[in-house]
Amino acid sequence: MATFVLVHGAWHGGWCWDRVARPLRAAGHEVHAPTLTGLSERAHLLSPLVGLETHVEDVVRLVDVLGLTDVVLVGHSYAGQVVTAVADRRPDAVARRVYLDAFVGDDGEAARDLLPETVEHHWAQSAAEQGFGWLVAVRKLSVLGVTEQADVDWLTPRLTPHPWKTYTDPLRLTGAVEAVPAAFVECVSWMRVFAAQAERARARGWPVREIETGHEAMVTAPDELAAVLAELAGSVPGTPGGGD
Repeated sequence: MATFVLVHGAWHGGWCWDRVARPLRAAGHEVHAPTLTGLSERAHLLSPLVGLETHVEDVVRLVDVLGLTDVVLVGHSYAGQVVTAVADRRPDAVARRVYLDAFVGDDGEAARDLLPETVEHHWAQSAAEQGFGWLVAVRKLSVLGVTEQADVDWLTPRLTPHPWKTYTDPLRLTGAVEAVPAAFVECVSWMRVFAAQAERARARGWPVREIETGHEAMVTAPDELAAVLAELAGSVPGTPGGGD
């Protein structure tokens, strides 16, 4: 069975993966879903110093302290940056990296560089006008494709502002990440902010899967997402059905 480390995106916490973790664990997989520093139940640790490096270290330390190996490392949205950096630092511990509607960054690229221009402008403006220059306020869930009121009610009280520094810090890579197989999962039933990232993945020859749901697939299509993740994990050498 696979060992999953599921990394959430902006405004969220590890709890957002609960609906996906449940079927994965029921199938016998090991699942870890850390909350990144300064967010959700760890919001008391938020400061202007929290950046991409902070969040990369969060996940690297999880892998190291628990002695995890053959990890299927999944990053949603912003956490694509985190996944890339973690796999670069611990390539021997990560069997596959999976980008769920996420940034596919290269060395020197910051998350803000990978956003469509209009979206990047909105984020920067939000930080400047509402976030004291260093925070990005939570976006409306309807913009992210969440329409069921029960889902909105579950998410809303748990979401917290996100440190803008994580979007302005560039990736620093050694190139070791290139040895770690990758895949992309695109959520196609919303404004598709990450369509260019999916195309980047295709251009690199990565497997690309599509899910007919909004950006918050772990909330709005958890069973389908769990099935896709299990399928991708199955192609990791050493796992049941593995071969590539």
